[in-house]
Amino acid sequence: MHDPPAELGFRNKVLQYLEQQAAHWVMAHGAMAFMVPTLYKTSTIQRESVSVRDYVDALDGLILQGGADVAPESYGETPLRPEWSGDRVRDLYEIELVWEFIIRGKPVLGICRGAQLINVAMGGSLVQDIPSLLAGSISHRDEVLYDALHHPVQFLPGSRLAALYPGFESPLVSSIHHQSVKRLGNDLVVEAEGPDGVVEAIRWRGSSYVTGFQWHPEFHPRDPRLLDSSPVMQEFLDAARAVRR
Repeated sequence: MHDPPAELGFRNKVLQYLEQQAAHWVMAHGAMAFMVPTLYKTSTIQRESVSVRDYVDALDGLILQGGADVAPESYGETPLRPEWSGDRVRDLYEIELVWEFIIRGKPVLGICRGAQLINVAMGGSLVQDIPSLLAGSISHRDEVLYDALHHPVQFLPGSRLAALYPGFESPLVSSIHHQSVKRLGNDLVVEAEGPDGVVEAIRWRGSSYVTGFQWHPEFHPRDPRLLDSSPVMQEFLDAARAVRR
């Protein structure tokens, strides 16, 4: 958050946040969660002192949480509206993190913006605004309902998600986004779609675990109507443990 609201009391400061439910989702499965502070050119930290590789050495896996839009410049476009400009600084840092974790064979899990970031890191692009650019789309974000907005998804036959959730026809998920995958990134496959065809889950076909979910599995444990998010977290942690061994 490069320009926090004045009422928060952090004038001229940059804030970084860790959403509590995301951390608790990890911790509920027996793992520790840590926030990874940003390293970028205008910070007071010199890359010679602390590097992204140091983070990868210390951590077993990477989770990319939701937040600001991915900047269109990050996938070779310009913002169609000023409010869709996104956060280019965060994009560059997170893309570097993604690739360092992939190079080391450590798992990467993306949630909402995180799934979009994975797609962009792999050379893909995004729909800048679903309601105005995708005719016939359902509602994927509601300012009033927020995480109480739910819609069904369908797992593609033969996908890893279909194997994780056998017998699920149209499970409900929590939806808080207005952007989505447009051009699929290199070596990525679609694992789930919404009823309007919007991409809801992607997975890398490479040698390590890289998966992204457009919905918010970290919000699901509190609502029994929603898809059980435990298999997803368990698969991610199993991948982390396998690399650690």
